[in-house]
Amino acid sequence: MFEAKNIMKTDVIAVKGDMPIHEAIQTLVDNNITGLPVINDDMTIAGIITEKDVLRLLYDNQDKPGTVADFMTHEVIAFDQSDSLVDIAECFMQNHIRRVPITEENKLVGIVSRKDIIEYILHLRHKKKK
Repeated sequence: MFEAKNIMKTDVIAVKGDMPIHEAIQTLVDNNITGLPVINDDMTIAGIITEKDVLRLLYDNQDKPGTVADFMTHEVIAFDQSDSLVDIAECFMQNHIRRVPITEENKLVGIVSRKDIIEYILHLRHKKKK
């Protein structure tokens, strides 16, 4: 009942490491999201690119080209779709992250954000009141 697969978003927008960084930033802005999983051709997770990662561009006065791989976080915390939402919530509380990729057999199948868990808590509360 409290598994990641019950609340994960499956329409995940992901990017490849060789995408130009400014295209990834445009994807973040256009979709009003704060982070994107970076995937390999086989759908395994290569990293994650977040607003925090691209803030480094502010210090780059040259506007030189770069790719997502140049800026992404390589060590990604991810969970399996059968993992507990309690474990994911604990991860959010212990780390300064806003979302985690969800995998099945090490391949990206979804994403869970802090907001998703908060909405689920609210849903449970309303369910109990009925």
